Amino acid sequence: MGNVGIDIKRDILVPMRDGVNLSTDVYLPEIKDSYPVLLMRTIYDKTQRHFIDWIPRFIERGYAVVIQDCRGKYSSEGKWEPYINEANDGYDCQEWIGQQSWCDGGIGMFGSSYDGYTQSLTAPLRSEYLKAPVPTVSQQDNFGHWYINGALQLHVPATCLILWARAIGDNPDMSNSYEITKRLPLISSGDGVFDSEFIRDAIRHNTFDEFWKNYSLRYKYDQVETPALFVSGWYDNLVHETFKLFKGWTTKSKSLKARNLTKILIGPWSHGNIGSAEPFGDIEFGPNSKMDFAEEHMRWYDSRLKNIDNGIDNEPPIHYFLMGQNIWKFSNSWPLVNTKYTSFYLHSFYGANTIDGDGNLSLTFPEDEPTDNYTYDPDNPVPSLGGQIMASKAFYEMMNTTSGPLDRRPIYSRKDILIYTSEELLSDIEVTGPIKLILYASSSCYDTDFTGTLIDVHPDGKSIIICEGLIRARFRDSIEIPNLIDPEEVYEYHIDMWETSNLFKVGHKIRLEVSSSNHPRFDRNLNTGMHPADDMDIQIANQKIFHNSKYPSRLIIPIIPN
Repeated sequence: MGNVGIDIKRDILVPMRDGVNLSTDVYLPEIKDSYPVLLMRTIYDKTQRHFIDWIPRFIERGYAVVIQDCRGKYSSEGKWEPYINEANDGYDCQEWIGQQSWCDGGIGMFGSSYDGYTQSLTAPLRSEYLKAPVPTVSQQDNFGHWYINGALQLHVPATCLILWARAIGDNPDMSNSYEITKRLPLISSGDGVFDSEFIRDAIRHNTFDEFWKNYSLRYKYDQVETPALFVSGWYDNLVHETFKLFKGWTTKSKSLKARNLTKILIGPWSHGNIGSAEPFGDIEFGPNSKMDFAEEHMRWYDSRLKNIDNGIDNEPPIHYFLMGQNIWKFSNSWPLVNTKYTSFYLHSFYGANTIDGDGNLSLTFPEDEPTDNYTYDPDNPVPSLGGQIMASKAFYEMMNTTSGPLDRRPIYSRKDILIYTSEELLSDIEVTGPIKLILYASSSCYDTDFTGTLIDVHPDGKSIIICEGLIRARFRDSIEIPNLIDPEEVYEYHIDMWETSNLFKVGHKIRLEVSSSNHPRFDRNLNTGMHPADDMDIQIANQKIFHNSKYPSRLIIPIIPN
């Protein structure tokens, strides 16, 4: 369109079905016409600079832009209740936009995290105008966002407490923030930081019940008709949920168009640095990791909203970054068709505790081997160090940790971490797909946690976290019906360690860490078997990990043949 001016209309009050008005800013090309519209609905203040930086580029490309404060936020009326009104409010906003003279009948959406979820939630309502959502670092439902196999992702409410408090002008004292994450009972740990009944409810509802099902997408895919572009990063705390969205959209959607044209884009990023090549953690992924994210959005919009044949429909639906080799690749399926699921068995004879133990990972099936034993003390949990943590910069600084590819060696002297390491690799191995740990274990308590962490060990000893997982014993069979374990009984645990794509290079080693805590990413299991919301008691758990012919504990990794 050339160098086009922008006509800005601020704080338009858009009525919702219940009479509440939501404050909305509209950005139009100065040339009066009808345009496809790009909508963001946000809880983070529609005037924030990083939201409006893309607007001139969108306008230049021939789009109008609408940014709306969600109900109860900033300039909008009503009471903000997290997630509850976003589907209906989003639909009502889309219907209002579609009836404006400056809209040509097509709407795309953008926004990340909560603002990504505001997109997905509206899709099952099927506004005739919604044609091109781009949910970024978003979720299938909030249970999967807040809980993993029954364990509370403590970094989520901790981050929300900080952000929500500051959003209303509070500046709580967070100088002792790590101690706040260890307060008991858990239900009142945020008192004095931010008063949130939603967070208290989320802690009370630690099973997948009606509280979560009421605004979940997992049962609504068959109502979806519009294709979507989903975006996440290998170190995003919502990458697992993003893959669930992609799978649901492409296998269960109401329309063939939505099933066939939906895309997913996964880079070497965390929750807060999508598209960036800036170094984070202890590894650099090089210039290929940088993406013009605004342009990537516009390619999608051009295809969906302007019917421009720019080739995107002919590209395979999965576009992912192979870490280690630091290149982009495409695939027509997930997992990849040629995946070879390979079991690496756990071994040790003298004990795998600490980096000085003799824990080994190999393709050899175990024979008679002793158990590996350790003690899990909830008062002294294994500290979170890298991985898929969602947090603000303030959270990172206060917790002295961050997300991403961090070197784990600082915690390797702990006796409650079992370390199993392969021999040096004789050739490159591409690992792309879902990672799973099958663990045979017993505990002295009625409930406890077990964790698994996949590590890429470099020739200089640097031990970079790739991905991780955790299971709460009582939820080993169901996320709806907990079932305590019998002390000293051996159970088979299937630990989902999420998805990744990493080239383990020749001379590197593959490592697995096993423990029972990962704090403050997850809440601590106090080992009592009581509901974690109100539990004040702490029990020390004596854990045994079995790896023998009867109980062949193993790490299953998806190897992609050359």
